Amino acid sequence: MKRPTVNGRRKFLYSLGALSLGGLALAYRRLGQYGANAKGKLVAKAKPRLGINISGVAYWGSEYPFVNLMYQSGEWISQPASGEWGEGPELSLDKHGWIKQLAAGCRATKILCAGEDGNLYPSGRYVILYDGEGEILPHKITSSVTKNTAGRMEVDVDATKGMFAIDVVSTNPKNYIRNIRVIMPGFEASYIQNPWHPDFLARWSGVACIRMMDLMAINNATQVVWEDRPHIENASYAEKGVPAELLIDLANRLKTDVWFCMPHMADDSYIKQFATLAKDKLQHTLRAWVEYSNEVWNGGFSQFTYAAEQGRALNLSNEDWEAAFQYNAHRSAQIFSIWARVFNDEQRIVKVIASQAANAWLSEQLLKVPALAEQADVLAIAPYISMNVPESKDEEGLSSTEVSNWTLNQLFDYLNTNKLSESKRWIQANKKIADVYGLKLVAYEAGQHLVGVQGGENHEQLTKFFKQANADKRMGDIYQRHLIDWEMAGGDLWCAFNSMGGWSKWGSWGLLEYADKPTAKYRVTIKWAKSKGQQMRVIE
Repeated sequence: MKRPTVNGRRKFLYSLGALSLGGLALAYRRLGQYGANAKGKLVAKAKPRLGINISGVAYWGSEYPFVNLMYQSGEWISQPASGEWGEGPELSLDKHGWIKQLAAGCRATKILCAGEDGNLYPSGRYVILYDGEGEILPHKITSSVTKNTAGRMEVDVDATKGMFAIDVVSTNPKNYIRNIRVIMPGFEASYIQNPWHPDFLARWSGVACIRMMDLMAINNATQVVWEDRPHIENASYAEKGVPAELLIDLANRLKTDVWFCMPHMADDSYIKQFATLAKDKLQHTLRAWVEYSNEVWNGGFSQFTYAAEQGRALNLSNEDWEAAFQYNAHRSAQIFSIWARVFNDEQRIVKVIASQAANAWLSEQLLKVPALAEQADVLAIAPYISMNVPESKDEEGLSSTEVSNWTLNQLFDYLNTNKLSESKRWIQANKKIADVYGLKLVAYEAGQHLVGVQGGENHEQLTKFFKQANADKRMGDIYQRHLIDWEMAGGDLWCAFNSMGGWSKWGSWGLLEYADKPTAKYRVTIKWAKSKGQQMRVIE
């Protein structure tokens, strides 16, 4: 069968081949989780509930999951004794990213919070702690030092004045400054026992599963061996991701399942040691969901290129796109086997194969691989309410200039008339495939997908328009209808993308943009979760 034509990031034309009835027998091994439909066929017993993709950590983020702001800090910026910003000499860093030595007269800057576009981090008295010998100075525009002793200083910070950053202005190469901690007001006594901000924990308490893809910085990951993994001692978690130990700790504190994405180049030893850590540290009442990378089919990520190369090397296909998805199936099955051997308890793990929502044909091709179909527990898709608007007209006749001149009434009419039904069709088509192979259908990501593409992202009026739409009450109505469609089609876990983050030309993904500004789409989503028995708090 000829593969479907690709158009855009997630939007694909698809043709659905005849379903293979041979997969039906695979359902019997999970008999306790399945019931029969009107024709006596085994289908998954769905339990619709809310999961969440937690936003990745970054200094420009608005979520603030940690009380130690160093975890979200940007890379060190080398500053010359005189000259342009960032034009200093290359810095000498240790394996965890701490500065071992500074050139004469130079300093190194680390941005902790961007403090722009309405994204106000907490003001108040911060405590900066560090090991080693040298001098740290916070930027004077937003902060002033009130106490300063070796290894500890107190700093009054005013977030309304902009960016919060620190400079390392000197360091002793024989005992260089390291293990810097920038602790939010009020948490010096507790940050070791609990690194998570209590507001963050309260906000997502009650979710059924947390997908860690962005917290793990999984897209374009470079990790191969276990030593490459993010370490607790790292100067920042923004580049390589949050260490597995903390991800597991978060799941344990929230008492929720945790969804891990394995780096696409990670070797078998890495996979085994990650699984062993999860087995030993994750509470036994919770389950670990396991997925190979993220969107391996997506040509915008390096995992696609890698999978295509590996698939070609294994003679799975001579075409990159097919080689990539065949390798995805091949490697997923290997990873599932490793996790199953480590845990030796099928009830504690959920093995995920992810596909394209708009391309049920791909879902079928993946599950035609016997080694994968025999092991997978769920088929995962991203059934977005998708509206990707390019600069030039697409096949629907839409362009960034045209759409940006619509009224909000026109936009929501279009979403209700066209895009909700499109998402519904995707869900139904993939549910048929999942039923054949005895799998539950879950959403690894979902929600609105209003964004400019192929030059449309640079249309300022379009960006402003889509941000207005995401703040509108009617976006909540769109989510309400979509969640009903998901439930009626037999969907199981539905993971919103994503938790919180600033809205921009790259998309308005967060259910929340800022913690103090609850949106209609957020309220509807949390209330839906509460209707399913999840104990969640709605921010009003």
